[in-house]
Amino acid sequence: MIHQNSATSLPGWTLSARDPQFIESLMPIWEWLYRYYFRVQTSGWHHIPDHGQVLLVGSHNGGMASPDLHMMMYDWFRRFGVQRSVYGLMHPYAWKVSSPIANLAQKLGAIPAHPTMASAAFDIGASVLVYPGGQYDMFRPHRERHKIYFANQKGFIKLALKKSVPIIPVISVGAHDTLIVLGDYYEQVKKLHHLGLPWLYGIDPGVFPIYLGLPWGLAIGPLPNIPLPVQIHTRVCTPIVFERYGNQAARDRDYVNACYDLVYTQMQRELDILVMDTG
Repeated sequence: MIHQNSATSLPGWTLSARDPQFIESLMPIWEWLYRYYFRVQTSGWHHIPDHGQVLLVGSHNGGMASPDLHMMMYDWFRRFGVQRSVYGLMHPYAWKVSSPIANLAQKLGAIPAHPTMASAAFDIGASVLVYPGGQYDMFRPHRERHKIYFANQKGFIKLALKKSVPIIPVISVGAHDTLIVLGDYYEQVKKLHHLGLPWLYGIDPGVFPIYLGLPWGLAIGPLPNIPLPVQIHTRVCTPIVFERYGNQAARDRDYVNACYDLVYTQMQRELDILVMDTG
């Protein structure tokens, strides 16, 4: 078990903050959002075994609110119960931007997106949920809403290989319509930063979207949002099992790249099918 008072002493560096009772208390709220606000239609949950560990890999949608993530988590808990542990990897910057919100997320199972934390979660028998594209994915332009985007992040592949766990893709359609990202203007704002414009909280966000959505109307920058009540369709896809596992496989760059391409290609194919099924 990793605790916050370990040698690392990093914010959120613990697995013990997850609180099943807190999760249970939120289930009625999630259920209302699931049934009446987002009117979620889901499929494919038979692909997750009743026992054992998996690495759930998703594509972020809908800005910082990412409603499809929350609806996926609700489905997990209502099907498997709040005692079946799953930890979600969250950007460490979250603790710097708002430690109270980050600490609440920890009660739901959020942990810093770091290989040591993800590995520790598997070591205690939990599953792990990762959205490799992070902020680059959640704020991708609306015209790319039906595109899988991992931002070339391959750490999740190495994690699956080291821990010998199957990857189960989780995809959605609709969540990226809960706000309309007009474009990413990070490169332009980065030039202003070099001229003296400070980053908010002293953090380089990596993205600087302009989007239409609640509550701002027109939002400039990676601001939080209230999702529009758009129907969301989610799907759990067929598990992806690689030919080789282990530390040696995780150190083989060509093999990691091949596994990454396989996951990307299969998830994009599944997303294309889901778009057609819901169109």
